[in-house]
Parts: sequence; structure tokens; C-alpha cells
Amino acid sequence: MSTIGFIGTGIMGRHMAKHLQDGGHQLLFCPHRTPTPDELLTDRGRDCASRRELAEQADVIIMIVPDTPQVASVLGGDDGVIAGLSAGKLVIDMSSISPIETKAFAGRVQTAGCHYLDAPVSGGEVGAKAGTLTIMVGGPQKAFDRARPLFELMGKNITLVGDNGAGQTCKVANQIIVALNIEAVGEALLFASKAGVDPARVREALMGGFANSKILEVHGERMIKRTFDPGFRIELHQKDLNLALSGARALGVSLPNTATAQELFNACASHGWSGLDHSAMTRVLELLAGHEIA
Repeated sequence: MSTIGFIGTGIMGRHMAKHLQDGGHQLLFCPHRTPTPDELLTDRGRDCASRRELAEQADVIIMIVPDTPQVASVLGGDDGVIAGLSAGKLVIDMSSISPIETKAFAGRVQTAGCHYLDAPVSGGEVGAKAGTLTIMVGGPQKAFDRARPLFELMGKNITLVGDNGAGQTCKVANQIIVALNIEAVGEALLFASKAGVDPARVREALMGGFANSKILEVHGERMIKRTFDPGFRIELHQKDLNLALSGARALGVSLPNTATAQELFNACASHGWSGLDHSAMTRVLELLAGHEIA
């Protein structure tokens, strides 16, 4: 069993860490933005004084933090992860961040004689709790093979997409699809509700046809029941679509519907809803229609 340094025990990370502990691994924590949950501080988990200390004592270091600057902060500095690395260790970033910066982070870790994987996830809090996350990985095959038993404790659909940066590129593509599906489901249920048809029954009918999706199943229910407690916050999806749109500009690609979805998220943020679940995009559609899905 491995000693794993785990940084980022937020909405998703706390469940992922628990699955690793339940798999028999010893975990070391260094609180990032909030204290380590008590449920993780057991005979298989303890806090370290710094990220450097965590990296010195761990065989594998896993990070899942909100954005690119936070990854840079975790890795860098005199008390950062890189300062505590020694040859042969494995660093895995499961955050959703810039593919370009990911390649730079990988280079710094490799200079220390270690392997680096970018392994962002999809599935939200539901998938994190169930251990059924989709994990999109970028990095060398050897490092992937070493990490796979750990990934299998946290997820089900695990794919080595390509070299470092490819996992993050895949996650950006994933977030484009998710955002556009949230918009589509929101519009469809709003249309049905405004027409006087029960949106819950419409959702039930559509789940048996070609329009079925995980978004319709999970977020369609959220929209109908008005349960917008965050599984994945709007502000984080805004960040991911910023990566998509800036990447598209650099590549000379037009993503018109992605831009529309981002504007809807921006409107949510302007109403103070950036901390809600991304399914709450539908609230802006409702404002435009003057009608609430119910």
C-alpha cells in the first residue's frame, strides 16, 4: 500500500480521499482552503505542517484544487510540493486547469526526477461519493500504469488520453459538452413547463429515448426540484469555459454555443449565484422567459 499525500479535501476531494483510505492506503493531508474533515483524520490519515513535508513523506502526491494559480501555489515555493520531492515519486493533478500551464508544471516535476500526470475528473459530487468518476489522464504510460490502481478506487471510466496536457484538454472538451447539455435540458424543461405540461413527466419520458443523458437524469431533477446546492459550482464552470474560449482563440476556432453558455453563467454570477450548482444556469433562462420550471 502507498503513502499518499492528498491536497484539496473540498466537495469532491474529501470523498476521493476517503475511497483511497478505504482501499487501504495511508493518507497525509495539508489543508488548502479549509481544514481537513474529521472523517479523514483517522488511523489512516493525518495532517502535515507543510506541503513540502507532505511531499517528503509521501510516495504519491495528489492535488485537486480550484484553478491554475492554486496548483502553482501548491507546487511552488520553499514549502511547496516540488521542494519536498525526491527521485521516483509521482505527482498527480486531478484539478481542472490550463493545459498549457500543465505542461510547464510537468516539466518542473520531471526535472526533480519524478513523474507527473494530469488527471482531471468528471462526475461531480455524485460521482466522487460513488467512486464512479470519469478520469481523463495525460502523461507517460509507465506513470499511468502505476497510478491506475489508485484511479480505480475513485473512478470507473479511466482513459490515458495522451501526453501531459492531454488530460486537461479532454476535460475542457468535457466541460463544453456539459455546459451545452445543461442549457439544452434547461430550455427543454422550461419550454414544456411554459406550455403547461408537467416537466417531471417530460423528463421521465425523455429518459427513455435518444435525448437521455446524465445531465437530464441528474440536473434535470435538480431543475425541477429547485435543489441547487453545489455539486459543481457555477464559478468553477466559468473558469473551465474561459479555458475553452481562450484556447479556441489561440487555435483560431469558433465556439459560438460555448460562448453563449458562458454568457448565461456570467448572468448567473451577476445575480449572486456563482456559488450555486451549475445546473442553476436554468435560473437565468427562467428570468428571460418570465416563468419558473416547477
